[in-house]
Amino acid sequence: MAEGEEAPPPPGSWIKDLADALDEGGCDLETVRNIIQGRQLPADLRAKVWKIALNVVGKGDSLASWDGSLDLPEQSIIHKDCQELIDQLSVPEEEKSVLTLDVESVITFYCKSRNVKYSSCLGWIHLLKPLVHLHLPRSDLYNCFYAIMNKFIPRDCFMKGRPFHLFRLLLQYHEPELCSFLDTKKMTPDSYALNWLGSLFSYYCSAEVTQAIWDGYLQQADPFFIYFLMLIILVNAKDVILAQESDKEEMIKFLETSPANLDLEDIEDLFSLAQYYCSKTPASFRKDNHSLFGSSLLGLKDDDTDLSQALCLAVSVSEILQANQQQGEGVRFFVVDCRPAEQYNAGHLSTAFHLDSDLMLQNPSEFAQSVKSLLEAQKQSIESGSIAGGEHLCFMGSGREEEDMYMNMVLAHFLQKNKEYVSIAKGGFMALQQHLADINVEGPENGYGHWIASTSGSRNSISSVDGDSPNGSGDGKGVKSLVNKMTVALKTKSVNVKEKVISFIENTSTPVDRHVSSSDRVGKPYRGVKPVFSIGDEEEYDTDEIDSSSMSDDDRKEVVNIQTWINKPDVKYNFPCNEVKENGHMFPSHLLVTATHMYCLREIPSRKGLAYIQSRQALNSVVKITSKKKHPELITFKYGNSNTSGIEILAVERYLIPNAGDATKAIKQQIMKVLDALES
Repeated sequence: MAEGEEAPPPPGSWIKDLADALDEGGCDLETVRNIIQGRQLPADLRAKVWKIALNVVGKGDSLASWDGSLDLPEQSIIHKDCQELIDQLSVPEEEKSVLTLDVESVITFYCKSRNVKYSSCLGWIHLLKPLVHLHLPRSDLYNCFYAIMNKFIPRDCFMKGRPFHLFRLLLQYHEPELCSFLDTKKMTPDSYALNWLGSLFSYYCSAEVTQAIWDGYLQQADPFFIYFLMLIILVNAKDVILAQESDKEEMIKFLETSPANLDLEDIEDLFSLAQYYCSKTPASFRKDNHSLFGSSLLGLKDDDTDLSQALCLAVSVSEILQANQQQGEGVRFFVVDCRPAEQYNAGHLSTAFHLDSDLMLQNPSEFAQSVKSLLEAQKQSIESGSIAGGEHLCFMGSGREEEDMYMNMVLAHFLQKNKEYVSIAKGGFMALQQHLADINVEGPENGYGHWIASTSGSRNSISSVDGDSPNGSGDGKGVKSLVNKMTVALKTKSVNVKEKVISFIENTSTPVDRHVSSSDRVGKPYRGVKPVFSIGDEEEYDTDEIDSSSMSDDDRKEVVNIQTWINKPDVKYNFPCNEVKENGHMFPSHLLVTATHMYCLREIPSRKGLAYIQSRQALNSVVKITSKKKHPELITFKYGNSNTSGIEILAVERYLIPNAGDATKAIKQQIMKVLDALES
């Protein structure tokens, strides 16, 4: 041995340290982990370590108050499954009956106390198998089984259950090509991984391998870590899977049984790779789905998001903001804002790259160029160490489902290209605004100004992301600027790609100025007359205006299915609202906006899901949109004709619209598009 080198510790010294620590009592999981350091546990210490990891040390005998009755309707099935389990184990004949009774008692009492019906397909027998090997007393056997079921087995662990939809999203995030291949073959995770998750691999793995996996998994104390172990098993088989030409059933069988190929020597690599993939996964994967595990009471407030319909993994806006402030390793996001240019210009995350999702259909060649520039900007921002840089692409929409349809198409485009690390900002820009408002409780001096930028060159407050003065309601400037915006058609052009790329490389958080073409109309009235389309406040209703209710009911009594109409491809926006009549009566309705028209569907109370078509109005017939100062959600639409002699009002409609600002903004944008088209 070279001089100065320390002698290696004598063989087994850490095992002695572990044994001493366990014998002293009061040993916690952190102490145990520091001693073991990922090494394989000796068989004689495993029971003590697992009990510490499962937090059942010192727990009482839960079965003490039970009368021992084995009288469930499915008792014969339970007894048969327990007997088959014990027969598989190397147990002396004289001990078999006692052990069988212990296992049967654990399952029976669990079913009775939790009011659960037993079924062989639940996989409980396989969960008990590694525990039976520990030769635990019945009380400890039950406590360990209960702890594993409660902490490590996700709820809804059955076919088409939520845990498997979540696993598919994780697979798609890291291995989109493999995920797409399995999707094409209609091989969903529950078809091959049900017993992986339900038995924590004990269904297929040998006793020795299962014990080694559980040694590491229980010490992790992270129930979500099983997802990454499952992911590595799939990744390991990726080449074989993609080259498979056998039929679906054979492929499912191959996948289902692949954990059986694991050897003890593979476990260290399995965990190392799982840790790596874990470090490359957004924290929202855990935080947004934490209620999958734990007591049923926690699950009652579970996010009701249907993961089976999720396009990709969702990331919270708080994580996006925090991640790019971190130094060193970890998940960092390159945020892609997919909202229309006018929304992006009004206010956006200062580090976000703009990709107008409307271009995908309206100008495919420009969209392709924008995507190319996006990927180049991402690459160079990573190389330069920009705070805008990150290898994880996170797409941000407005947060309103009807507006984000094109963004979803853009997302699907990237996923079809097998782009890894693709996610969506949960709740979109609306959620970002709300989060920044929530964390700004101590006043503007500690605020969020540096997070939000606008192309006007000034920072936006949360209340003014539409470009209005924060004090607009007080001095009239906000209203005036809004009128100006609505009475002229100001077209924004895409920012020069090279300029934008440089902006990201230079790590700037200042907004990039947008260029306005000389052909843009500023202050130019439509159709040679004074501006007829405007928005402003009204103090009182005009009593001499024509209410649309004076129109014949026969013209609008067509009955339609609301959802069918909302899903029509030409419907751009849907705003749930109340139609307000002059007598004050309100009728639950939906305002639907297409490229050229606005429809009011009035719900039929006695026929759920159906509505009358209450009105059809051409967007180019809108001459005025007004709101009341005291009730900004009450919006009045006036329809008519304009000519050189003035405006003729033909109809008036009033609606109470939640988030009226968003609704009127969207409608106004669509009206301007129509007027632009008519003029050109």
